[in-house]
Amino acid sequence: MHYLLADLQAGRVTRREFIGRALALGVSFSGVAAMLQSCGSGGGGSGSGGSASITWSTWGNPGEIARFQAFTNKYNADHKANVKLVPIPVFNDYLPKILTELNGGVAPDVFYADGTHIARLIQNQTIVELTPLLAGPRSQEKVDDYISGLFSAAKTKSGKIYGLPVDCNPLVLWYNKKVLQEAGVTDDPATLASQGTWTKDTFAAMLEKVRTKGKYGYILDDEADRYWSWVTTHDGKVYDDNGYGNLIVQDDPNSVAILSWLVDGVRSKLITFGATINKGQGADLAFMSDQVAFVSAGRWYLPEFKTVNGLQYDIVPWPSKSGKIAPAYVPAAFIVLNKHSKNPDAAFDFLTNFVSVAGQTFRLQGGGNAVPSIKGPDDVVLAGNNPAHAQTFLDARNAGYALFPAEMGTAALSDDLKTAFEPVFLQGADLKTALAKMTQMANPRIQQAQAQLQ
Repeated sequence: MHYLLADLQAGRVTRREFIGRALALGVSFSGVAAMLQSCGSGGGGSGSGGSASITWSTWGNPGEIARFQAFTNKYNADHKANVKLVPIPVFNDYLPKILTELNGGVAPDVFYADGTHIARLIQNQTIVELTPLLAGPRSQEKVDDYISGLFSAAKTKSGKIYGLPVDCNPLVLWYNKKVLQEAGVTDDPATLASQGTWTKDTFAAMLEKVRTKGKYGYILDDEADRYWSWVTTHDGKVYDDNGYGNLIVQDDPNSVAILSWLVDGVRSKLITFGATINKGQGADLAFMSDQVAFVSAGRWYLPEFKTVNGLQYDIVPWPSKSGKIAPAYVPAAFIVLNKHSKNPDAAFDFLTNFVSVAGQTFRLQGGGNAVPSIKGPDDVVLAGNNPAHAQTFLDARNAGYALFPAEMGTAALSDDLKTAFEPVFLQGADLKTALAKMTQMANPRIQQAQAQLQ
């Protein structure tokens, strides 16, 4: 009944519709009259949004902030609402500021949470469990409308949902056609993938040809999620208990085998470890200057690459053991609701519209740099056929996973794993010994963190 009254106040139902639905719900005539009186004229439309001001915050570059402001303006106009965007542009400043504001009781009603933030917010009991709201009549979407692999730490092991993926960015391999052609590579990676023959051996043969031309074959980023993508695309395991449990990569033969292949590739200079690239250059600049054949990234490279005259590029899934597309990492951030919002109904209304099909379409259309997290608005990725195999973004999203909740839900674990891998790639340390040390370091912390998230 509360939601029906809010819909009347917001102008989403007429006075006649309100009376009919209220009576059908068993409200007496006198009760209906009292509620109409409390709303003044009963549905003129200043609305729950118009009478209840809310704020929301996110990080982002200037282009992203401009798009968020445009969405906010449109939402205010469409819903007769009063929502204000308060951006915190610098990512490293974001969480400290949000936590300070939460402690002071002045935090935004709705805000973004990175995957590494959300577990802490759940543990602090500062954000709302969204599960019942998503099942209610006010929600623009249901849980099943989302790509199931994207919730990660926003969904506890017991099934409680505290955040919704705003969009996502499945990792793929971008390849430079010119570099491959000049190296004498005649097979197109995307064609091989469509034929189910895109394996690491085929990939390695291309890298070898590129190396003979004095260019980088593949730059392996210095990030644990890149290593895990190689593991999962080669039938390996990283964490047990559906991603909520212990680190087990060291005990899985497939995992150790593919990690050993990466290490051997770096040591033989077939693969270039990202941390060894000259500072100030980076994988994207090497790609744009035709110095590397393959780099791993999401759709965020597209706005950059399409501005470079003459740059010939396309995308392909990660090579896999089967030769077909296999699960790899999909970066995702979440939107959450402040548990102490003074206007929770207006806040949820904004949140659910932000991540709806219409909301994601508005935010991502016209050359956006991400991929929808919800089923439906695929055209925002496919429009313009840029890159030619843009469908790969959607296929990778559907097959992939946000970072494992065991890792995402444990403070600083991703960074510590990254650091633990570096001696293996940079100094020749033994891989199996390093994996054993990672297990000893990670598992007690994972168990402690998960115990607080049930």
